[in-house]
Amino acid sequence: MVQLTDAAESLAATLPSLMVRAERLASSITLGMHGRRKAGIGQSFWQFHHYRPGDAVNAIDWRQSAKSQHLYVREREWEAAQSVWLWRDGSPSMRFGSGGETKLNRATLLTLALAVLLVRGGERIALYGEREAPASSRATYRRIGFALTERPPSDAQVPPEAVLPRNAQFVWFGDFLAPIEATEQAIRRLTRSNAGGRLVHIIDPAEEDFPYLGRTRFESVHGTENRILGRAESVAGEYRARFKAHGEAVALLARKLGWNYTAHRTDRSPQAALVALYADLSGGHRMAG
Repeated sequence: MVQLTDAAESLAATLPSLMVRAERLASSITLGMHGRRKAGIGQSFWQFHHYRPGDAVNAIDWRQSAKSQHLYVREREWEAAQSVWLWRDGSPSMRFGSGGETKLNRATLLTLALAVLLVRGGERIALYGEREAPASSRATYRRIGFALTERPPSDAQVPPEAVLPRNAQFVWFGDFLAPIEATEQAIRRLTRSNAGGRLVHIIDPAEEDFPYLGRTRFESVHGTENRILGRAESVAGEYRARFKAHGEAVALLARKLGWNYTAHRTDRSPQAALVALYADLSGGHRMAG
């Protein structure tokens, strides 16, 4: 593939279609106030607070203090950029799609669109399992994009062993069809470094609704096993109950370990899922779509 340049015409010609779609999805969202603002050393004014013992005298804002009977200290903001690590499940079950889009495609789209928004917000991002250090740049986003769209996906259902920096944020996109014990073990391993996490559960509508009727043949994700049901609707109730229970178990596990969980069906708007996810990462600051 022709090497990417910064020229717009070259970029449009060389970006994979899914990356172009992710750029458009991110561009459809208008960001409100972003950032995890904290008091600290910075350049931009943030707020005033009453003078407290221990505050430096030279930090007093005498003009503001002259307006009342209190002394005020002028705080400056520290935009607390942090590293956000992204991981997309590429296992065989993610390659299923009952409609026009597979779970893998939707997960990749959301991963890339989130990466665009995070870079625009000044966050440092990285693809988990890669050797590249987190950075906030278009080049980093492009590397992530080509890793997810040009390389064959891994068969791993859970993130591999790798080191996370302390207090990083981790976003895991997948269908979470691995045994719940494997998911729990992976989350516990990731939180050893005090990482915060979010699980984004990608669901195909046929998985949840089980719309099959009559004689239906079902194959395993690897194609090595198959089963024919004469009346597929006869098992629909039991299947739906088990699928729902598994999703609830994943959500409960996330809450128990201090992570956030959200479910997203591939027949629904990716924009709504992206807005909710980005707002969550941004500490609940306002966004509009």
